[in-house]
Amino acid sequence: MAISLSTPNLEPNMSHGSVGLKVAQMSKEQQKIEGDIALKLIESALPETAPAPVGNAGHIISTKA
Repeated sequence: MAISLSTPNLEPNMSHGSVGLKVAQMSKEQQKIEGDIALKLIESALPETAPAPVGNAGHIISTKA
């Protein structure tokens, strides 16, 4: 029984073939997902808009004691 340590090159060939196309498609999808996650994170960090004040209560502050 002989055991060989040499193995064929298993890296995908990006220059041609369907493997390269599939890898490129998966990479594009992953980048879109990561972009969506980043946008959601940024939006969640933004402060919520405060409701418009009603009347003028609190608008005039007297600083004279």
